[in-house]
Amino acid sequence: MTSVATTVSSEDEVPVVEERTGKQRATRVRFGMLALLATGTMINYLDRTILGIAAPSMTQDLGINAAIMGFVFSAFSWTYALAQVPGGIFLDRFGSKITYFFALFFWSLFTGLQGAAVGLKSLLLYRFGLGMSEAPCFPTNSRVVSTWFPQQERARATAIYTVGEYLGLACFSPLLFWILGTMGWRALFVIAGVVGIIFAIAWGLIYREPKDCKKVSKAELDYIAAGGGLEVQSSESNKFSWAKVGMLLKYRQIIGASIGQFAGNTVLVFFLTWFPTYLATERHMGWLKVGFFAVMPFLAASLGIMFGGWVSDQLLKKTGSANVSRKLPIIAGLLLASTIIAANYVDSDMVVIAILSIAFFGQGMVGLGWTLISDVAPKKLMGLTGGLFNFMANLAGIFTPLVIGFIISATGSFFYALMYVGAAALLGVFSYVFILGDVKRIEL
Repeated sequence: MTSVATTVSSEDEVPVVEERTGKQRATRVRFGMLALLATGTMINYLDRTILGIAAPSMTQDLGINAAIMGFVFSAFSWTYALAQVPGGIFLDRFGSKITYFFALFFWSLFTGLQGAAVGLKSLLLYRFGLGMSEAPCFPTNSRVVSTWFPQQERARATAIYTVGEYLGLACFSPLLFWILGTMGWRALFVIAGVVGIIFAIAWGLIYREPKDCKKVSKAELDYIAAGGGLEVQSSESNKFSWAKVGMLLKYRQIIGASIGQFAGNTVLVFFLTWFPTYLATERHMGWLKVGFFAVMPFLAASLGIMFGGWVSDQLLKKTGSANVSRKLPIIAGLLLASTIIAANYVDSDMVVIAILSIAFFGQGMVGLGWTLISDVAPKKLMGLTGGLFNFMANLAGIFTPLVIGFIISATGSFFYALMYVGAAALLGVFSYVFILGDVKRIEL
């Protein structure tokens, strides 16, 4: 049969459990649920970024100039950020299964509708809808991982679903460009939307909470519970009030983690928006060369996510300290991300790509912040906490494109833009070192 062993040592340490399996085979249902999250996250990022692939054709067909298209790019982040808290409230009220199903369905619907856009107004409407619909995605991811995984496995679990952000863009870009070239930009949105709706149905049919899942064994449930897995709370205890928001914002763990994630997202947004333009205009690379080199930092970020998750869980097993295992990899990642400034001082294209790959590798490690927030969030307010965290973190999606655009417009160069991105990463280091405090569950 399967048993669970628990070890604890000093004050800031957390239970580290080991799964021991004898003759009876223990189930691994939690990894099936994780595969659903990874697939959903990949679709999430593909749906929010394919506008960049379609933009050249869309601007011609819809008569939209480059300046207006820049506003269309940023439109997603406005509603995405504003809907974080409402999305968290909905998540706490209705749970992971229902929340993720409706988010998936509607963000896929709005993705498909972009293929039917006839002008600026309709395109903006669909982008606003996309941002609002995607808002509950990462808070739900965090809640599912906290529910299905013991603490010592959460960092790797977070890394596995988060890597979909980068691998999807790196691996599927050739297919997306092929669809664009053979079927047109409208088909690109429609196909992506249909794929998402199909997956939403699959999610609704497959996903279960641990207590409702018939395939999970008692041994696996005991293992998850021994490692701090959380039971789903009843909706009656999760009614929203602004007093709860104010109460959460009094805790330094939430403020510190949010500033750190804002810093990491600043680096991410640069790569998702201005990076190709930087290579083409600042480094004078041809578009074919840009397409080849652009894949490398994304692959590096994927490795950074997996490495950060693996290191965190290994540190937790060896030290039992959540402070060491969660904070140290993120601080190291932010320090690596700040090296993006060095690209200002080299001439070789290969060296520039190497520096940017190192910086994006470090940014990938910052994805561990979602594991950290799941470790500190109050049990009954996982959704609201995740929503606040993601709201503050994703303000970077609004500010970064605008700040960098203003810098480039004023100076005609990316020099100070890279300085801004690197400085933001160092701000994250400051927040984790001096603001965050102990990584421990907030008890209300």
